[in-house]
Amino acid sequence: MVVALLCIGAAAAYAWWAGQQRARSGAAPARIERPFTALPGTGPYLLLRVSGVSASQGHLALERLGATDGMREVSAALDCERVHASRASVGRGICLEARRGALTTYHAHLFDSQLRTTATLDLAGAPSRARMSADGRLAATTVFVAGHSYSAAGFSTRTSIIDVEAGRMRVPDLEVFTVMKDGQPFKAADFNIWGVTFTPDGQGFYATLQTGGKQWLVRGELAAQRMTLLRPGVECPSLSPDGQRIAFKRRVTPAVAGVVWQLVVLDLARDQETVLTSETRNVDDQVEWLDNGEIAYGLPDAALPAATNTWALAIDGRSAPRLLAPLAYSPAVVR
Repeated sequence: MVVALLCIGAAAAYAWWAGQQRARSGAAPARIERPFTALPGTGPYLLLRVSGVSASQGHLALERLGATDGMREVSAALDCERVHASRASVGRGICLEARRGALTTYHAHLFDSQLRTTATLDLAGAPSRARMSADGRLAATTVFVAGHSYSAAGFSTRTSIIDVEAGRMRVPDLEVFTVMKDGQPFKAADFNIWGVTFTPDGQGFYATLQTGGKQWLVRGELAAQRMTLLRPGVECPSLSPDGQRIAFKRRVTPAVAGVVWQLVVLDLARDQETVLTSETRNVDDQVEWLDNGEIAYGLPDAALPAATNTWALAIDGRSAPRLLAPLAYSPAVVR
C-alpha cells in the first residue's frame, strides 16, 4: 500500500511539473480526457497513442479532427507502441504491444469497431512501424530483431503482411520476395525492409529496402511476391490517399555523426521531389497523410522527457508546422 501511494504521489507531482513546463514553453495544454469504448461510425478523427508520463500513457486514444473543445477520448482496452487503422470508417485497426516484464514479449492485436481484439499475433521483436490498408483487409508490421534504431550498427528488421480478415500472417517476412534491380533479380545478405505503405487498391505497396548502406524506395506486388527498386535515398514512405505522392524522410547526415532526417515529398507522375524546408527539425517518423495536402508526424516534446507530440504540415510550403495533438504519437486518420 505504501509503495502504491508513493507511485500515485510521484505521478501527481510529475503531472503538475509537466503542466508547468508546458506552460513555460508555450505549448498547448494536455487534452481533457474521457473514456470511450467503440470507434465512431463516421469520421474524420485521429487514432493515437497517448505519450508522456500519466495514467493514460500508451493507451489508445481518439481525437476528432477539427474539434476545438480540447477533448481526447481514451480507451483502457488497448496499450500500444504503434497504432494504425483503415482509412475508411470500417472499424478495423492494429495495435503493436510491448508486454514488459521479466521477459518482454511483443504482439500485434487486430481490433474491431468495438475495440475487441479479433486476433493476436506474436512479433519477433520491438515494434517500429504499423500500417493498415485503406479498406482494412491487410496490415503491415515492422519490428527490430536486433538493435533498437536505424542508426545502430548491425540492426535488423522484419517486416510482415497480415491478412486481417483471416487473422493470420500472409507474408511472415518480406525478404522472401524476389527483388528486381534494373530488370534483373537482385539479392544481398544484408537486406533490411521497413516502412510499408499500401496502394489505394490494397494490391501493392511501397517500402524501404536497405542494402550496402543505401536506402531504396521499392514498389511491391503482393500477388507476384516481387519488389522493384525505384530510387535511392527514401526511408519510411507514406502514400497520399489519392496515390499521387509519397512523403518520406531522407538522411542528411552520415550515421557516424548521428542521423538527421529531412521530410521530402515525391510527385510520382512527374518524378519530382520537393523538400519540405518549413520543417527544420529532425523528423524520425513515418508520416501520416491528413488529406492530400497535409501530413502528420511525431516529434519529441521540447520540455518533457520521454514525451512526443504530433505535428501537422502542409506540403505546399506556405505555412509553418502546427501542433496537431500534444502528448500523442503514431497518428492514424479515419474518414
